[in-house]
Amino acid sequence: MKVFVKTYGCTFNQRDSKTIKGVLQSEDFTIVDSEREADVIVVNSCGVKGVTQDKIISYINVQNKKVYVGGCLTKMIDMTKYSNVAGVFDPNTISQVGHQIKNKIPKNFSNKKENKLSLSMVKVKEEKTIIPISEGCLGDCTFCSVKLARGRLRSYRVGDIVRAMQGKTIYLTSQDCGCYGFDIGTNLAELLREVVDVEGDFIIRVGMMSPEHVLVQLPELIEAFKHSKIMKFLHLPLQSGSNKVLRDMRRKYTVAEYKYIVKEFRKAIPEIHIATDIIVGYPTESEEDFIETKKLMEEIQFEVVNLSKFTARPRTYAAKLKQLPGNEIKRRSEHISVLIREQTKSRVPMMIEE
Repeated sequence: MKVFVKTYGCTFNQRDSKTIKGVLQSEDFTIVDSEREADVIVVNSCGVKGVTQDKIISYINVQNKKVYVGGCLTKMIDMTKYSNVAGVFDPNTISQVGHQIKNKIPKNFSNKKENKLSLSMVKVKEEKTIIPISEGCLGDCTFCSVKLARGRLRSYRVGDIVRAMQGKTIYLTSQDCGCYGFDIGTNLAELLREVVDVEGDFIIRVGMMSPEHVLVQLPELIEAFKHSKIMKFLHLPLQSGSNKVLRDMRRKYTVAEYKYIVKEFRKAIPEIHIATDIIVGYPTESEEDFIETKKLMEEIQFEVVNLSKFTARPRTYAAKLKQLPGNEIKRRSEHISVLIREQTKSRVPMMIEE
């Protein structure tokens, strides 16, 4: 049977799709490069943003073949209501997707996380290797629906991560790399000290880290980032420059703590690129809160900014709040977009793929 795998979303999802392909190949499915060639389509979905959800549903609705849907979105909305969806599975059951397709099983969910590093992965010749170091997180953000899909933190053992390392550029990825190891008695700084000792000519890019987890290991992390094998790139999501909005979002750090992290990294590693995430239009964000975000962006001068207009995600606390008017969210987004262009026009951009 021929299968085409369509991927949406983050670096972690890209790795999951390679694993899906590897699992299917090991069960004698043939992976093809287009929908036209396929007997069945597998969609690895993303549920972070409403606009992505709309794209996924539109894509599914125009297919004339049976579609199996996996990924985060399957834990947020009922994908079985779409006529050509033959089955759904979640991020914890990708090892069983071949069995599910062969036996026409409509739904396959589990609360038990799989060790993704132990599963087959499609063999592709490329410079970049994506390695999940953990799955899930320790956060309780009011706006985030990924926690519903990926659950609580499960970190992979250092030995499993080291054995997965290959290629010239290695992306260590997770929902939150900052809390890596907190469940198994270690942390990210210790992991980085281990992986840079692996023999070979490679560079490591560390994925997104929540500020509160960076704070508790800040000196050790800065020292680890000084190593020549660690890319001088720090993805540290701010979300808002207002302490009130951060509290409302249940973010577990203050603006002052965030600024301290940036200051210490830049003092120790002047060439580092700081990437951040900004959400405008959170339901409790006032005009004064928005101005605080603008001022903080002007002060910090980020190298990379990933800007999102707030959209309520299914089953989240923030979805229950009174929403700001769409035209106001758009206005704030446009203002921040202008600021980003002004700040980055003279810099060499660095891609962000979280």
